[in-house]
This record gives sequence, C-alpha cells and structure tokens, in this order.
Amino acid sequence: MWVLKPTYLVLLTFGYLAAAKSRSIDKFEEYHTKSLSTAPVKLNDASYEALTSLPRNHSVAVLLTAIEARFGCQLCRDFQPEWEVIGKSWIKGDRNGQTRVIFGTLDFSDGKGTFQKLRLETAPILLLFPPTVGPNAKTDGQPLRHDFTMGLQSAEQVHSWLTRQLPPGPKPQIHRPFNYVRIVTVTTTVLGLISFLSIATPYILPIVQNRNLWAAVSLLIILLFTSGHMFNHIRKVPYVAGDGKGGINYFAGGFSNQFGLETQIVAAMYGTLSFATIALALKVPRMSDPQSQQIAVFAWGGVIFVMYSFLLSVFRVKNGGYPFHLPPF
Repeated sequence: MWVLKPTYLVLLTFGYLAAAKSRSIDKFEEYHTKSLSTAPVKLNDASYEALTSLPRNHSVAVLLTAIEARFGCQLCRDFQPEWEVIGKSWIKGDRNGQTRVIFGTLDFSDGKGTFQKLRLETAPILLLFPPTVGPNAKTDGQPLRHDFTMGLQSAEQVHSWLTRQLPPGPKPQIHRPFNYVRIVTVTTTVLGLISFLSIATPYILPIVQNRNLWAAVSLLIILLFTSGHMFNHIRKVPYVAGDGKGGINYFAGGFSNQFGLETQIVAAMYGTLSFATIALALKVPRMSDPQSQQIAVFAWGGVIFVMYSFLLSVFRVKNGGYPFHLPPF
C-alpha cells in the first residue's frame, strides 16, 4: 500500500499537468476561432482572465482602453482604428495561427474590475503576455507594457514594437484597407479644378500675362525683404522702444539692430523713391503738354530729393559717424 501511494501521486501530478496543457491549447483555439470573424477580440473581465491566465502556450496582446465619450479619452478613440488595422492585418496573414498570438480589446466599460486590479489610472495601455509553456516560454510570464506617452502612434509603429517583443519568426505585415473615400475626394477635386481652369482661363490668362502686375509684385517683394522683414522674423525684434525720456524711438541705433516700425518706414521710403523714379522714367516722357511735363519733372525730382535727404538722416541715426547729409533733414 505504501508503495502504491507515491506512484499514485506521480500519476496524479502528470495528469494535472496534461489537463492544464490541454486547457491551454483549447483556450488558444477558442479565441483564435473568434479572431477569424472579429479581430481584435472584444473582452470583458471574465474573458480577459481566462485568456491571460497561466499556463499559456500562446502570446496575448491586449489593449486596455476607454472608447466611450463620457470617459474623455480622445487618444483612446483616435488609436482604436489603428489597433483594429493591426488585429485584422495579423489575422489575415496568420489564419492558421502559426505565430500563436491573440489580439484583444478590453474597454473600461466592460472591464472595470481588471482596471482596478491592475491599478490603472490612464488609458490606452497595451499589454503583451508572453507564453509560459512551450519552446518560447518565459519563466515569470509577466506582461510587457507599452505606454502611449508620446501621444498617438500609428499601426506601423505599434506593429514594430510587437514584432520586436514576440518570438523570432515571420510576422504578418500591416495591410491598410483601400481608402475609397480618399480616391473619390481626390478625383472630384481634380475634375473640379480642371473644370474651373477651363472656364476661368480666358479671364485669368490676361491677368497672369500682365507685365505691369508682375513688375508691381516683384517690386513689393524686393522692398519687403530689403527693408529687413526677414530680419524681424528671425530676431523677434520689438515694434518700437522707449528713449528713456518718455518718448519713443522709431529707429534703433547701430546697423545690427532694428525695430518693427523702422522696417515699415524704410520700406515706405524705398517705395516712394522707386515710384518717383519709375514715374520720371516712364510716365513723364509720355506727357504731351510741355508745361505739365516740366511741372511733373520738378515735382518728382523734389520728391526724390526730399526722400533721399530723409534716408541719409536715417543713416546718421543708425551710425553717428556717417559723413553725408542733404538739407532739409
């Protein structure tokens, strides 16, 4: 009798292990079959516990999330389509279950007990449970955790993390569904643009081919950038500054300093000088009345003289040692 008792205990132990292994195999087949129709598998507290319980001869990737709007998790709602792309792509490339990976989703509304048990206060969180039996078994069986601390991640980024953590071997690739809405939107936009151009070309072409328009635009761009517009954006200069006596300085001393209002004043000076020069070169010679032409020459010449005098005075403000000046400034 004493001889049979140890033998009985050994047989009982082997029988328990065999039954546990059989339950693990049945568990994987059960949820893999569900994945064929719906991937990732939607879980609750009971199914989460059953799927992740020991022993496991498979890997389990579970997304703990809170999709409903009342929970206020925008990141959860934004990432959910990416997670579904991963689950559907994986099961599409591994219908036979050779990688032995189950993808599941546990929403807070269906798994409050699990969230409390894991003491989770944020979502979403991705847990990857390794196998505890078989050739790729991990001894501790503790899940690997992937937090979304960097914000929203694409399906490709999470898929890359999963493939690095899973046992070696071929893994299914990401296959995004064909975006018919995008194709229709792009096609409609292109057709609309072609129709608009075909109708508007007779009206737009004369404007586009107008030399005076391009000359004016080119002149404005030149004046804008030669007056220091880009310098202001790079240095973040103040618009004006006080002079320490209750007044305002419109011009900053030194050639390496500049105010925002100073840029506008300089651009106005350059613009006035340019317009006066263009008027003398192009408009005045076309005037048929000699007396009016003479008056225009003196008027525009006076504008150039006065504005150039003001420009030289600005140079002296920027650099006190500037030697040239013209009256009246």
